[in-house]
Amino acid sequence: MRAPIGEFDTAVPAPECLDELVAPVADAVRHWRGSVPADRIVYVDTDPRWADTAAFVEHYGRDLLDTSANCVVVAGKRGGETSFAACLVLSTTRVDVNGAVRRRLGARKASFAPMDTATGETGMEYGGITPVGLPDGWPLLVDAAVADLPYVLVGSGRRRGKLLIPGKALAELPGAEVIEGLGAA
Repeated sequence: MRAPIGEFDTAVPAPECLDELVAPVADAVRHWRGSVPADRIVYVDTDPRWADTAAFVEHYGRDLLDTSANCVVVAGKRGGETSFAACLVLSTTRVDVNGAVRRRLGARKASFAPMDTATGETGMEYGGITPVGLPDGWPLLVDAAVADLPYVLVGSGRRRGKLLIPGKALAELPGAEVIEGLGAA
């Protein structure tokens, strides 16, 4: 199959390669719901050396910069309680942690979750965290610019491989809330 965006040697509908995905991501694909069929989620095999966005687009094509998104875990604190959310923004922007995210979480303080916490809570590898298969009950804050794209390049849960997912499908994930201006330039 040919990837809907980018030029990749291997592109396979995600339901056909569940063994390539970490358990929470594979489980989410296996039990997929939404108006976009699961076979429209495409897994592309990529070298983990190029997992970080800047290296990735340099290696796989600068045109992917406009269609790639980063998923980061944010910890919000209020009154001794910590809550987590995942935020999905275009890779050309930064998450508005101290504005939009902090307000949405109702937190007094918000910051990026430490790497050990992010990977431990999600069951995913650092550099590959994806919005697919997040822990139950987590808010997924999606920048409106991501939701508007026909296809978005995101992590696969591992540093090896990426997922290509319609923006509409990302906006329909469990706990998803589309927020205008979540990603700041």
